[in-house]
Amino acid sequence: MQSPLPVRDGVNATRLRLPDEGPWDTAMDYMMHRWGHIDPQGIEDRFDAGEIVGEGGIPLDRRTRLEDHTFIWYYRTLPPETRLPVELNILHQDDHILVVDKPHFLPTTPGGTYIQESALVRLRNQLNLPDLIPMHRLDRMTAGILLLSTNPETRGRYQVLFEKREVQKEYECVAAAEPAAGHSAVDFPVVVRNRMTKSRSYLLAEVIDGEPNAETRIDLLKTFDAGTADGGQRTTAAPAAVGSSGNGARRLALYRLEPHSGKTHQLRVHMASLGLGILHDAFYPELLDKAPDDYTKPLQLLARGIRFVDPITGKPVEYRSRLELSEAR
Repeated sequence: MQSPLPVRDGVNATRLRLPDEGPWDTAMDYMMHRWGHIDPQGIEDRFDAGEIVGEGGIPLDRRTRLEDHTFIWYYRTLPPETRLPVELNILHQDDHILVVDKPHFLPTTPGGTYIQESALVRLRNQLNLPDLIPMHRLDRMTAGILLLSTNPETRGRYQVLFEKREVQKEYECVAAAEPAAGHSAVDFPVVVRNRMTKSRSYLLAEVIDGEPNAETRIDLLKTFDAGTADGGQRTTAAPAAVGSSGNGARRLALYRLEPHSGKTHQLRVHMASLGLGILHDAFYPELLDKAPDDYTKPLQLLARGIRFVDPITGKPVEYRSRLELSEAR
């Protein structure tokens, strides 16, 4: 449903569905029930100023009956945010799409405590593109190629590519060179298939019994001693007991991941299922206690490339990230 309010400061207006019935006479009564404990005066002021609108952009006031509207729209009051110390890099821009390198720690879309500090809102404001929409998502902790639509008139033609799985994605990650204890050796390349699910109320994705709905091809690119790519310095991020080389340094590896589905946390779950949890992953294989972001230890997962046949030109295109995983340099 099209919002009657334009994007403001890079953020869409919030849409709220009013209940069909209840112990509330007016729309304002219902909003007071939902959020009056937070800012009752602010709610009254918004109704008085006509800043809350219904279908067609009709302003509501304190007396607007609950049953007069099904949906209403308004702008949220945004809390101040500290700018994240990471930057986006634009790789390609034309009349239809925008391709960027998204850094670790920056969410793709606004939500929770990150509104202005999301890739979408930053780019909308930076490029003055209020209609900008991401064609897919990267987890906040994942870096790399992100494709966005700049043109509402051609957006559907790109969306169809993703819906029909006609977009090929390639990722890279760093993990241990040998599986953790209790896991079998892996003969690469390997294809991991299983059934995954993730509820809104549970933080982690789960593997359950049933017909597979998630598939990833994983290949080993190279192995190396931890830290030797940065002038021979040994890392202390992990113990040397697992996958150690003869000199006591921990053996790590760079892997190529090619997902053939797009389930939440799919790559992280599939690597962990092999006993090769991605380096600096706070979720898999073990959920760690919540801690402040450590910018020196980003999740070692990178969306390296994306390729497809451009629906406008009819020509195959490929975009590659210019970023490198810090543990694999």
